[in-house]
Amino acid sequence: MLKTNSKIKPLLVIGMVLILAIAGAGCATDQSEGKQDNTDDNNSGTETTDNTKEVSIAYVQWDDAIATTNVVKQVYEKAGYDVKMNSVAAGAMYQAIASGDVDFSACGWLPNTQANYWEEYGDQIDKVGPNLEGASTGLVVPTYMDIDSIEELNENKEKLDGKITGIDPGAGIMSQTDTAIQEYNLDYELMSSSSAGMASALKAAYDKKEPIVVTLWNPHWAFARWDLKYLDDPKGVYGEDQIVNLARQGMSEDKPEAYEILNRFEWSMEDVESVMADIQSGTPAEEAASKWIENNPEKVDYWVNGEQ
Repeated sequence: MLKTNSKIKPLLVIGMVLILAIAGAGCATDQSEGKQDNTDDNNSGTETTDNTKEVSIAYVQWDDAIATTNVVKQVYEKAGYDVKMNSVAAGAMYQAIASGDVDFSACGWLPNTQANYWEEYGDQIDKVGPNLEGASTGLVVPTYMDIDSIEELNENKEKLDGKITGIDPGAGIMSQTDTAIQEYNLDYELMSSSSAGMASALKAAYDKKEPIVVTLWNPHWAFARWDLKYLDDPKGVYGEDQIVNLARQGMSEDKPEAYEILNRFEWSMEDVESVMADIQSGTPAEEAASKWIENNPEKVDYWVNGEQ
């Protein structure tokens, strides 16, 4: 009997050790799996991207658009947003908003200047509302020139070398000018350039008191710097516009606070021209915008918080 017990006891001990080892491994596995599950849950929470505090803005490289967009950018930053600015051509701006690639723009010229883009993309864009009244476009000459109407351009063709100095080819004002050439039967060539290129050509001609006709618009710093005049447009090719805020469809639902800031953004011709003047004098656009915001806290507070 004693011999039998002595043989069984080691076997029992070994068996117990094996059982405990297996049980321990199972517990370790359960704990490890539990820890992994918790880790996954935590990662899931942190990886969920809340993009309601991010906005993207499309704008064109026009002087008023640069001034406006830099102010709007800093307004959103005051409200706690990360802001991405996207410089594009006018047509690409409308396309980006319509496709939802950007949230909004504060650079829509409607109903006239960008009518062609609105006709193509308008049913895919939310027209939030105007941010500036009294914007205008047209053909402009220095006041020292003895010409007052677009109808007089043909008789001044030799003086002007049969050329109208324009800006980027995708701009609405260029499309309007193509229409003006047809409507008035102008024997002129519309020269594509850029906003800066047009202003440079205007300065060079003005300094020498030479004749020039350019595509130009209000608001623009050039009218404060030089004596200029719009040529009368009896056929109404150009007309007056509002500068409007345009948003992608759905922004009011998924970014309601950001949408309301855009909805409240509206200012005056004096406001935008003061920012443009500082930029033209050599102040970086961001600094010019910051200066305006610092000097206009009540407007900014209203845009951000809806309080007056």
